[in-house]
Amino acid sequence: MGLTDHFDANSSRGHSLALSLPRRMVCDLVYFAQKIPTVPVQRNMDISQVVAERNGLTSRPGWCSIFTKAYARVASEMPELRRAYIAYPWTRLYQHPHSIASIAVERNHEGEAGVFFAQLPCPESTSLVEVEQILRHYKERPVAEVYGFLIRLYRLPRMVRRFLWWYVMNVRGSRKAQFLGTFGVTVYSGLGAESLHPLSPLTTTLTYGVIDPSGHVSVRIVYDHRTLDGSTVARALGRLEEILNTEIVSELRELGRNCATPSLV
Repeated sequence: MGLTDHFDANSSRGHSLALSLPRRMVCDLVYFAQKIPTVPVQRNMDISQVVAERNGLTSRPGWCSIFTKAYARVASEMPELRRAYIAYPWTRLYQHPHSIASIAVERNHEGEAGVFFAQLPCPESTSLVEVEQILRHYKERPVAEVYGFLIRLYRLPRMVRRFLWWYVMNVRGSRKAQFLGTFGVTVYSGLGAESLHPLSPLTTTLTYGVIDPSGHVSVRIVYDHRTLDGSTVARALGRLEEILNTEIVSELRELGRNCATPSLV
């Protein structure tokens, strides 16, 4: 008996699958992100004080909320982090007046896990409790409720979507900030892994690895080299570590002192 006798020829063939909405979203994002000359810069940080204060809380803000607010505080001091490269009708940099964080969130849509993006305007002036509540809203409310605009957009033909992407990316800086954000955050550390060089259409994207038992963690910023330089990003990482160990520690400590700490659920 030959090996082929064990198989039905028809049953051994694969089949085509239509691109789901989450896959179409990622395809469009990567199409434009790969055109950007991005470079990663990494700093190994000691955030043991943050770990200790957070561990002392009954209701703890997530690490994504903590890093998002801390990085937005850095961007409030360093306007370079709120700039975007705009190519048309003339080459220029656009500077947004405040940060808008675009945070990658995994959601299930029509039976498939996909990446959506939570938008947080002005996280630098938002409490950690509120940042966490906003993130939970994007993570837990029905997908059609919180991502209705994206669902409608990705029902459009690819040619129309790609034109809209091109326009937002290259013509109107304010629209780019409004629809895409001023910086991104993408994290896999909750799954025991980290992203080394995430693709992103934004000027900077923050990611970090697993926090070890001593409170050390690798933090990485991937930046658009057309808009700023590595030395600026290195200084931003240094300032991020300072803010985590001062302002964020103080806010966590205040939450611990407050017996009536607002619920994060």
